[in-house]
Amino acid sequence: MLKTQIFIYTESTPNPNSMKFVLNFELAPDGTSFDYALPTDAIVEGKASPLAVELFGFDFVKRIFISSNFVTVTKDDSTAWEDELFGMKQFLKKFFEDKKEVFSKATITASESANGEEDSDTVIKIKSVLEQYVRPAVESDGGAINFHSFNDGVVKVLLQGSCSGCPSSTITLKQGIENLLTRMVPEVKEVVAEGV
Repeated sequence: MLKTQIFIYTESTPNPNSMKFVLNFELAPDGTSFDYALPTDAIVEGKASPLAVELFGFDFVKRIFISSNFVTVTKDDSTAWEDELFGMKQFLKKFFEDKKEVFSKATITASESANGEEDSDTVIKIKSVLEQYVRPAVESDGGAINFHSFNDGVVKVLLQGSCSGCPSSTITLKQGIENLLTRMVPEVKEVVAEGV
């Protein structure tokens, strides 16, 4: 039987404490992402991840974000990536060579079930702009942006992965995303981050 080669490369992110580990295969179902701000998040039904549980076993790991074909790991301030990068790549390589599960079966099932709520025309436009113009740039930086709500001209978004706690995320949110959305969707007056 032919063994699949596992390739992992790293990319720096605008957040100096976050590193993006990119793999040559898909980790999360298309269009989904999972953010783990605490070790206990990794065992919550509906988003449980054996990979996240094991990554939190490294004492310097403070946050984990899993999306499409990458894992973004956020470390504490006192640890240098130069000291941990090789070991982290080796851990990930072995984890996938051993064919361990990234997510529990219940997590995959929960991510596949659709939300039955109908979106307004404005919300559909907002989500479209976020998906087409913002998401690719944010994912390239090891993070994600997800629509949260729209009310009285204010769009609330969730910033995840390397974007959460990143020094430049506020500037990007106001000068980039807010400018884009207010220009492309006239009903939008402001964009704010929820739960950062």
